[in-house]
Amino acid sequence: MKYTVIAPVGDHIDDLYVGIREFPTERVVLIVPPNRKSEAQQAKKGLEKFRIPVSLREIKGNIWEEMFKTVSEIKELEKDRQVIVHVSTGDRDTRCAATSAAYVNGIKAFAVDGDQAMLLPVLKFSYYKILTDKKLELLRLLNHKDCCSSLEELSKKSKMSLPLISYHINGNLKSEGLKDLGLIETAEEKGRVAVKLSMMGRLLLKGYIH
Repeated sequence: MKYTVIAPVGDHIDDLYVGIREFPTERVVLIVPPNRKSEAQQAKKGLEKFRIPVSLREIKGNIWEEMFKTVSEIKELEKDRQVIVHVSTGDRDTRCAATSAAYVNGIKAFAVDGDQAMLLPVLKFSYYKILTDKKLELLRLLNHKDCCSSLEELSKKSKMSLPLISYHINGNLKSEGLKDLGLIETAEEKGRVAVKLSMMGRLLLKGYIH
């Protein structure tokens, strides 16, 4: 079995070679932040000496959103191949983002400690198995720019009662709410509770997490 290895380019790019030794590699996809282009080109040249094809995926803007988007797209493109994420090659932000992106997309991931690669646990998790149709409906409403300055407004637009809105947002002992799942954020403003999508909520609706 050979892998397509996804790796962010950062402070520990030399750890790529440890991963290749431990996990037979068919090709490598390097995720390249704007300030890491030269390191990416050097890594590409080094890997090509071993006849390992390398492609570069440049990302711009919000690191977290771009990482989730890129990993999701690569997973779809490589759906007939084994994909694994090398989380140790980046810097602090890209390492965390790559680990989270692997987790929510159900992709294997590994880290490097010294000269040893460690396979991370694959956590079986899917938002879509947790979210009911009503919760998804609320997320889609909140994705509109003009929604929602208050729970009352969300109640009116969704045609759900305030107690039901509160249940979907806050959950109970048996069911997690949208807030606990990290998909929305709330804030009290002028005596009312405003609610908006979190970054994770936006990514889910864009199809970058599952």
